[in-house]
Amino acid sequence: MQDLSRPDSISSARLRVLVIWPPHVPSYFNAGHHLGLFEVGAYLRQMREVAEVKCVDAGALNLTWKHVGDLLFEQFDVIAIMNEFDALEGFGRIVRYARALSPGTRIVTFGRLSSQVPGLFERYDIDAIVHSGDYEAGVEAFVRRVAGTPGDLPGVAVQEGGAWVQPTQPGVFLDPQTWVLPDIREIPYDAYMRLYLSDQNKFCGIPERLELVLPVARGCPLQCEYCDVPAREGLRERRLPVDRAVRYIEDSFAAAPFEYIAMYAPTFTLNKKWVHQLCEQLTARGSRYPWKCTTTSHHLDKDLIAAMARAGCVRISIGLETLDPMARKSLPGLKQTEEERFDLVAQWCRDAGVELNCFVILGMPGGSVEGSKHTVERVRENGARVRPTIYTPFHLLRAEMDEQEVQAYNRQIFVDGVSPDEAADLYPLYFGKDPRLTRVMERIPKSPAAARQPAPEAEAGAQAGAGG
Repeated sequence: MQDLSRPDSISSARLRVLVIWPPHVPSYFNAGHHLGLFEVGAYLRQMREVAEVKCVDAGALNLTWKHVGDLLFEQFDVIAIMNEFDALEGFGRIVRYARALSPGTRIVTFGRLSSQVPGLFERYDIDAIVHSGDYEAGVEAFVRRVAGTPGDLPGVAVQEGGAWVQPTQPGVFLDPQTWVLPDIREIPYDAYMRLYLSDQNKFCGIPERLELVLPVARGCPLQCEYCDVPAREGLRERRLPVDRAVRYIEDSFAAAPFEYIAMYAPTFTLNKKWVHQLCEQLTARGSRYPWKCTTTSHHLDKDLIAAMARAGCVRISIGLETLDPMARKSLPGLKQTEEERFDLVAQWCRDAGVELNCFVILGMPGGSVEGSKHTVERVRENGARVRPTIYTPFHLLRAEMDEQEVQAYNRQIFVDGVSPDEAADLYPLYFGKDPRLTRVMERIPKSPAAARQPAPEAEAGAQAGAGG
């Protein structure tokens, strides 16, 4: 490993950067979680110190390790590896390949897992870890350091002289005006679509239709214990200007055969004024862009849902979590949904012709098996879709855990607080066949160009939009 504290180890030439998601088998898939890969790449391309950026989602593309090795053999100056809660099994291997095939390359990691437990990554042979702040800001600061440009490293730990130097200041939260929206040409959306084909998986996408992900907002003030967003993105919400969001939608649909939009935001309707403005613009364009979003029941009302439906909304997902009175106590006040309130929101959605999708957490602290079963039954009685997940206490993750322990925190198996008997009663609510699969795709017209092309070769996915 090269020492960043040594002036002779710093490159003065413009740099070549690889931003990569390692190969892995996902336990869950949400294209929005992968979007940070391409947002970082797009942001780095603005830098005068950078000559080229390649972005590769090796996980979604199901790349072989030979293919990844070929990429690493191209001798990039910096490799930025995106990390994730359920993608750790490929992390050590990609680092070993990089050190063997491109020993002079600097390696930085960023992602949801390093934001939650950054010390976990100090065991790997890498040069930097983004602890906090927006991914783009952290990776940019490290790339500038590698290029020899003076400046601080807010939110970034670096390894120097064989020891880890911790950040001396928190990471930077970028103003939405400075966000660089990802280049759709390099995102393997067809591969993402294939991951959504079976609704039995209960992944976030809509089967049989091509999704465009629009990164609407970052940050959330709700502070749910089981959610990493407030700590990672801040308690103050930051939101894309409406005009810019609409322009990205129009440009993207004109360039590719997208069929609906995923409005990617922690709590989409937190800013109701913004949502009404967006709906007005989409309705004025003939409501020709179907879309879905995620929010809470508290941040919905009848008029807002009706306006969203008129603007093309086909699915609203809410973080219901539980209707168990005892389990509800562990939720923030605004998330403690009473059954009467839930019934009302469900009725508003039915009246507007919008599918209601309910995130339900099984095995929440203080709850019971009967409470989880009742929640699932009540959701189905209201004609809504159940999107279950297993309670996973991410706040218990520790840097000392080994990879197998960390990978158990996958929202599919219980790791804490539930007895074997309780787990055996709860798993049938998550695993197995659900006879009530979504048909919301029937409300989304197929694109005239819907004849799908074969999956792009990895080179195409890596090189598209990779200019300086």
